[in-house]
Amino acid sequence: MLEEVERWLTTRSWSVADRPPHKILAAKRCSGQSISVVLPALNEEATVGAIVEVIRRDLVERTPLVDEIVVIDSGSTDRTSEVAAAAGARVVHRDAILPRIPSVPGKGEVLWRSLLVTRGDIVCFIDADLREFSADFVSGIVGPLLTDPDVQLVKAMYDRPLAGATGQGGRVTELMARPLLNMHWPQLAGFVQPLGGEYAARRGLLEQLPFPVGYGVELGMLVDALHLVGLDALAQVDVGVRKHRHQDGQALGRMAAAIYRTAQLRLARGHLLRPALTQFERGTDGFEPRTYSVDTEERPPMAEIAEYAARRVA
Repeated sequence: MLEEVERWLTTRSWSVADRPPHKILAAKRCSGQSISVVLPALNEEATVGAIVEVIRRDLVERTPLVDEIVVIDSGSTDRTSEVAAAAGARVVHRDAILPRIPSVPGKGEVLWRSLLVTRGDIVCFIDADLREFSADFVSGIVGPLLTDPDVQLVKAMYDRPLAGATGQGGRVTELMARPLLNMHWPQLAGFVQPLGGEYAARRGLLEQLPFPVGYGVELGMLVDALHLVGLDALAQVDVGVRKHRHQDGQALGRMAAAIYRTAQLRLARGHLLRPALTQFERGTDGFEPRTYSVDTEERPPMAEIAEYAARRVA
């Protein structure tokens, strides 16, 4: 491991216990910064309500740390929107944001559009499929941004159990993302959960970053932030254990392909083939191929969007 990364691990890796709630709240009041929590959601009626309720109860009502909770519904066919609204979130449909640019499916697309409908100086992203959710996931990652002006982006780190086995979750992280980062961006080798969906950043940084529209958004954001603000502006906080719905093997394969494509685009911005991934499923006549496009569309930095600039002036 690089000496720079070893030093970073001692100076930019913390535990949620390092910043108690009263210290974080005092820092927020002193700085005057506002905090938006964004949950991207697609058919998450089983979990999104409980997450919103915990954030509202613990971080809005008991400790006034969070200023707004926004759920961005990316086309749910279940009761995600109704459940989230009943729990206390403001719900916005993906297609209602920046309608002049037709939306495309993908998590990164939703995160990018969320910048237009939130106001916080700090934006905190939380996945909507978490179970046994703790407010530490929010307070832990916004804490360093409130107490240390040099920090620009903070990722959560945690254990990810799979079928009761500790540390066996995060298969795409271990099989794809971690090898890519160690080989091509070794400064980022210290991140425990580089693909984790729980992270917070200053709006001023987020609006300068391009957003891959799909699963590559977390890796792309981490790599681009490293180049834009440097390693010492990035940090991570241990928030405990993350329990969530796990994807099947084929879905993980498509996720890995998108992440590899995101890395490829950052390694060589020239002409590239438009890749596809072929997988196999057993049908009535044997194994049948299924081919998926993994070309990674990216949205430009939000600072370049006229509607966003006009909103900030207003």
